[in-house]
Parts: sequence; structure tokens; C-alpha cells
Amino acid sequence: MSRPNVVLLLADQMRGQATGYAGDPNVETPHLDRLAAESVNMTNAVSNCPICTPYRASLMTGQYPLTHGLFLNDLCLPTSDDSLGCIFARHGYDTAYIGKWHLDGHGRSTYIPAERRQGFDYWNVLECTHDYNHSYYYAGASDQKRVWEGYDAYDQTADAVRWLSDRKGEDNPFFLMVSYGPPHNPYDTAPPEQKAKYQADSLVLRDNVAPELEAKARGDLVGYYAHISALDECVRRVDEALESNGLRDNTVFIFTSDHGDSMESHCDPDYPGVNKQRPYEESIIVPLLIRGPGLRPRSEPTLIAGVDLMPTLLGLCNLPIPAEVEGTSYAPLLRGEAMISRDAVLVAGYAPFADWRPERGGRAFRGIRTERYTYARDLSGPWLLFDNRRDPYQLRNLVDDASSAGLRVELELLLAEELTRRDDMFLPPSELLQQWGYEVDERGCVPYAN
Repeated sequence: MSRPNVVLLLADQMRGQATGYAGDPNVETPHLDRLAAESVNMTNAVSNCPICTPYRASLMTGQYPLTHGLFLNDLCLPTSDDSLGCIFARHGYDTAYIGKWHLDGHGRSTYIPAERRQGFDYWNVLECTHDYNHSYYYAGASDQKRVWEGYDAYDQTADAVRWLSDRKGEDNPFFLMVSYGPPHNPYDTAPPEQKAKYQADSLVLRDNVAPELEAKARGDLVGYYAHISALDECVRRVDEALESNGLRDNTVFIFTSDHGDSMESHCDPDYPGVNKQRPYEESIIVPLLIRGPGLRPRSEPTLIAGVDLMPTLLGLCNLPIPAEVEGTSYAPLLRGEAMISRDAVLVAGYAPFADWRPERGGRAFRGIRTERYTYARDLSGPWLLFDNRRDPYQLRNLVDDASSAGLRVELELLLAEELTRRDDMFLPPSELLQQWGYEVDERGCVPYAN
């Protein structure tokens, strides 16, 4: 059977609402808009655990955080022959990874040896940095730090374009992943030519930004949108490289993000800057565009979660899916061969940390996102219930609304079913950390060395 190539572009902290094709009135994303018109646009793509490391571990394993164990940032994913890169390599694919990793847990600037690279051969990577204009990386087998010459997303894209150009005449299919740091804060470090496109005073804010935080949101959004416009340019360059090298027609091309960014939506004025972790739309809904041979372009509202991406990629490439994978392959749906019925996807925050630690309102939660509703409970009981169709900015919490009592019971049963499937007893963070043997600092973070 045919084995297409795969190019996966992964943004960091890009919410699903922040593109032109998704209806954002501010941002300029002409190349993403074009890609959306050529792709299956999964409009209900959900980040199961809206934090960097947990999402990335689920992407590599197809497993939920309480299975792979990485439910906080800066933990190390054990090497497995059944992780995504290893599977592709085992079936004859050339594998390449460029950019941010955030799965090694040995320090954000530490060299990552070949045995901890999860099957990726070509390797220009740093564990984690958000210093986009002075960004280090390690190349191949060398443990000497190198530095991207300019804005790292542009340079990483240029590296990917060179790698794709070298594919001419090669017989092996390939899997290329480019993992960008933007649009994650700091927001003010985007390229000047992109920042010049946006003026704070002219931006239209979402209705769920508190008046006290409007000035901060406007200032941050200038840089956030500029980073996104820079990534839009990266999409153009990669797509043109696929076209010019004769690779476009036989390549599955994906653009997505690990989680979103609140950008002051739903933030308490006393505790601004809570970017992620929470079950609000701006945090959990991510862009997911999938273009490839045999895929009819369309908007697809069927729920899909981050944990489903790994088996879906394997399915699109006609590769076997390991029995240990917990996600679902959406390849039949994408190809138009079968429908997939999904009542809900699980969304969880296992141990709140950093800007959303308990003293800043953070809480452990378990929740579900259906095509219409968001429901979540914390350790004390039901917490949030939103009708996202009637209340797209989630301004009215229906969890204590008497007329919604029956709906709450229905959603609670769906959540209970999801937790039973995942063998999740909803332990308090202290017990969960003790169970896994993790130690955290005063901010709730796993300590790491720079």
C-alpha cells in the first residue's frame, strides 16, 4: 500500500481561535487560511491536558498522561520502540526533528543523546527555550551548542526547507516534524516586520477579557499575533518547498498546536497571565489542519483530541498501531471511509503549577468537552458548565443553574465513563505526585536546570 510522507508543524501555545479562517478579526494568516481551504479543518480539536510536556508525550505515545506519566512539564519520556518516531523509522521512513523537544527532563539547555530521541535521526533540537532571537540548539551527534542566527522559527523553517530539498531522488518516505516555540510568550520578541502589522488600540478583544486587563491584553496581543503571522510565513515556506521539490501530492501536511493561550480571557485581575492549564476554550481548543492525498477539504466538527493524532498519522500512512495506544485513528474519517462517533473528550489538569498554582486560584480538575458543552469538576465537586453554542465566550457558568440540573447529571455520567476508561481515580495532586515519585518546588514545578 502507498506510504505517503508526513510533515508536521507544531506551534506552542496557539489557541484555535487565532487565525483568519477561524474568524479572528485581528490576525493576518493568509497562508494558514489557504491551507485550511485545502485541508480537513478539525474545528473541535482539543488538547487533553493543555500544557507543553503532557501534550507532547501524548503525541509521541498515543497515550493519556496517567499512562505515560508526564502530567507536568519538564519530565522525561521513557524511550520506547513504539513511540511515534521509532515506528516510522522501523517501517523504512527517514525521520527528522527540528526545534523544541520538551520531553527529556534533564534540563532545558542540556544535550539530548541519541538514545533519548524517540527514533528521530536528523536532529537540530533544544529541549526548551523561549529566547527566540538568541536560540540555542544541538545538531546531530555533537554536544556543542549552536545558535540559530536570527528569529528561530524562521531559521528552523529554513533548515526544514533545506532538508526537504535534499529529498529529491530519495526513495524512502519521510516523517519531518518542526516544533516551534512561538507564539508562546514572551510576546514582544516577534519579528519587527510582523509586529508592525498590529496596533494595540485597534484590536478587537474577546468578550471574556476583564476591563481591568484590557490594556495588558492589547499589548500582549500585538506580539502574540505577530508571532502567529511569523508562523504563517513559515507555513508558506514549507509548503512552497514541498511544491518545488515535487513532494506536495504525496505528503500529509499537518499544522497544529499543543494547547492554546488565554491572553487574559477568564483571568482574575489579581492573577493575570494565566496562559493555559484551564478548561476554557482559549486554552483547550487548538488549530488542526490535515491535508493529504485522498483527503477531501472540508470543515469537520467531529471531536478529536491530542492523544488521537499519533494513531491517526499511523493510519494515514497505513502503518500498524501498537496495542498500547489509547487514542483513536481518525484516518477512516479523514478519508471519508467511515464516520466516528465521539460523545466527549477528556480534559484534565492533574497538578496546577506556576502562574496557576493553588494560591493563584489553580485547582486540579477533570472535565469533558462535547461538541456543544464544556463540563468540569474539581476535588470539591462540579465546577464549570458552559453551553458553548449559546455562550461562545463562556460568560455564564450553568453549573448551579436549576434548569440545567438534568444536563449536569448527563455530563457527569459522561465524565465518569471517561475516567473509568482511563482508570483515573481523580487523586489529589499530592497523592498523584507521591504515586509517581515526583518532587516539585514551591511553584508546583518539577525543578530543572537551565
